[in-house]
Amino acid sequence: MNPENRQRILMFAAIAVASVWFGDQLVLSPLVASWKERTARIAELRKTVNNGTLTLARASIIRDRWEGMRTNTLPSEMSVAESRVLKAFDRWSQESRISITSIKPQWKHNADDFMTLECRVDASGSLSTVSRFLYEIEKDPIALKVDALELAAKDTDGQQLTLGLQVSGLLLNPADQ
Repeated sequence: MNPENRQRILMFAAIAVASVWFGDQLVLSPLVASWKERTARIAELRKTVNNGTLTLARASIIRDRWEGMRTNTLPSEMSVAESRVLKAFDRWSQESRISITSIKPQWKHNADDFMTLECRVDASGSLSTVSRFLYEIEKDPIALKVDALELAAKDTDGQQLTLGLQVSGLLLNPADQ
């Protein structure tokens, strides 16, 4: 092979390799990256649409549950709400036969559209009366949440227990601010 032909072949080969490399860097790699991004975005959108479809399918259940929660919140008047909670504690203590030693209610103004009534309750009784009292609180439809619970034995046998309970009740759209 003569040197001129060899130089031409090498030059065409170099140009072809450079063209392939530039084509890969400028066209193929960006297209592959774009395709992968598009595939990931499509998968994310499908997941979002699927979640939305499931939420729409459960819309009536969610609305019913929210309506149940909203209707069981405390009344909008603070004094009526506090009275309702105190009467509920009285009812629960009678049903469980626990001895309540103190109830300390305190209003917390957390935001413009709701308030909470936090109550610190101290009580004493046996294990069965304490557990029944907690059961009565949890099964009642009133919107109360147990935030903290402390349980201690009064005697060495553990027959008499003291209960310290922190609960909070929800008041939506308070009238008195």
